[in-house]
Amino acid sequence: MKIANGVEALELTVNLMGRQTTIYPTLFWDEKSVILVDAGFPGLEQQIRAVIEKAGVPYARLNKVIITHQDIDHIGSLPEILVKSQQKIEVLAHKAEKPYIQGDKPLIKAETAKNSKTFETLPEEQRKRLQAVFANPPKANVDRTIDDGEEIADCGGIIVIFTPGHTPGHICLYHKSSKTLVTGDALTANDGELTGPNPSATYDLDEARKSVKKLAQYDIQTVICYHGGVIKEDVQNRIRQIAL
Repeated sequence: MKIANGVEALELTVNLMGRQTTIYPTLFWDEKSVILVDAGFPGLEQQIRAVIEKAGVPYARLNKVIITHQDIDHIGSLPEILVKSQQKIEVLAHKAEKPYIQGDKPLIKAETAKNSKTFETLPEEQRKRLQAVFANPPKANVDRTIDDGEEIADCGGIIVIFTPGHTPGHICLYHKSSKTLVTGDALTANDGELTGPNPSATYDLDEARKSVKKLAQYDIQTVICYHGGVIKEDVQNRIRQIAL
């Protein structure tokens, strides 16, 4: 979905543990740079390539990937994207997430996911496939760490907002020229309504709620939730309500 010139909410529908789910990575681009925000589940490199091309952007121009946090559905296809790229792609993330993305530390939520009741009820083939992913999660080098308040000059200006809670080093991104907030998993959306962090998937819920208050300080016209999609209606008031 086109948000503004040089801003697209990419839509990827996948089969996850027996049910379909849709995720929304974000694409920013200008004459010099093409930036992908988050890299989906493992095995989605071809789909990511296809939706970027569908947005009218040559996939070969992709030169940056910003990872909002360490979860498998955000880092999954990053290694494959890097291996198959025709040019150097710079990977950016917060310093607190770097060791997890690089595989220096185990992913925080891997054990929780493996021990969940949903995991236990899966068909044996699916369970074994997921066990293999958790045993050897995707990993890639982080070339550059980014921190709170830092502005990435590309694509009309992108401000990094440190929003810990969902994970210790979670970040959101604010696109200045379009007044678009990319939330990662700091906010979600259900049936077109903006909602707060998902308690069952959040590492530190109190910290996550504090982070929502931080988002309320920005002049926002559009929100892109990784889980839930694009929200445009009265988003600033809704964020303030969630932050209370």
